[in-house]
Amino acid sequence: MDFSFGAEDDCFREEARAWLREHLAGEYAAAGGEPEVRRRWERELGADGWVGLGWRGEYGNRSASVTQQVVWAEEYARAQAPGRVGHIGENLLAPTLLAHGDAAQCERFLPAVARGEELWCQGYSEPDAGSDLAGIRTVAVRDPAHGTYRITGQKIWTSLARDADWCFVLARTDPDSQRHHGLSFLLVPMDQPGRIEVRPIRQMSGSAEFNEVFFDGAAARSEHLVGGPGNGWRVAMGLLALERGVSTLVQQIGFFEELDRVLRQGARTGALRDPVLCDRLVRQWAELHTMRWNALRTLGSSAGTAPGAPSVAKLLWGRWHQRLGELAMQVRGAAATAGPSDWSADSPYELDALQHLFLFTRADTIYGGSDEIQRGIIAERVLGLPKESRGCL
Repeated sequence: MDFSFGAEDDCFREEARAWLREHLAGEYAAAGGEPEVRRRWERELGADGWVGLGWRGEYGNRSASVTQQVVWAEEYARAQAPGRVGHIGENLLAPTLLAHGDAAQCERFLPAVARGEELWCQGYSEPDAGSDLAGIRTVAVRDPAHGTYRITGQKIWTSLARDADWCFVLARTDPDSQRHHGLSFLLVPMDQPGRIEVRPIRQMSGSAEFNEVFFDGAAARSEHLVGGPGNGWRVAMGLLALERGVSTLVQQIGFFEELDRVLRQGARTGALRDPVLCDRLVRQWAELHTMRWNALRTLGSSAGTAPGAPSVAKLLWGRWHQRLGELAMQVRGAAATAGPSDWSADSPYELDALQHLFLFTRADTIYGGSDEIQRGIIAERVLGLPKESRGCL
């Protein structure tokens, strides 16, 4: 199978490189950056059409082929550009509106995402309904007098909720429904003081990427219900299927960078002289290339949309990334358990990149659907095994 890029892709690559060289200056030169800096960077990208390359080219974005989207993702990662804060709106909400939304919804929301002006977060998981999404309890009650739905409930593990302008929320609009029936997909403005509260979740790594979000009668306009009342499960499953393809390749580019960092650390500490450890690192390299080739193979084909395909991919990369975190500590040796040499009780403890990698990867087999849930999906939808009993023993 030929995994090479064509002449048009090479020209697109040169254009992307030139743009990134010109614009990655000043406050944008660092790969991290404060939230406001990263937000300004989204507008910088949007001004020249680099947001939404995979959409139809009619909302202020460039039109690009699938391979050109891969090229852009590769060059963006290699340039160590700032972390994106608009990716949920660009890669999840926008394709969902294009597939399930109406023309008015696309016209209202997609240009603002393409300009980098409105940021989004995802309101799916709940304290008692994480991987089991059909068990959500958040409710949305129709208020015909005001042309709105009133939403009450709690969401958890919500990335970027503190910075988001909007949240797409899966809520139960039929009070008599159960499981995946009677759910609706609503677009909710986050600027509703007293009706929406966001609380950061402090993790063992010291960071707080995730949040709890509490809705207390928060309003969503009736025309901002996507796919029709009661069709939220179909819309939500369509959105989750988008977490593959080009977005998977973007993730894998980050994995390559992390693996390279681990290898460099192993060379510095002499850990690569250990044949067993070296063999494990070579295996990690080979598996990552295999995952990349498989992702390229499925782009634009029916293989990526086959039942269970996203679950298989999640099982593979989740375990792979977790093993990389473990290897990151092994190449460091005893130093991996210590803080910086200049640490004191008067200054906050700062993890280095490899320590943060290890701690964060502990969650890889849980978030985005736990391994147990993914295996259940494969068993039922691919192998045709009996459904797991959900009743009480």
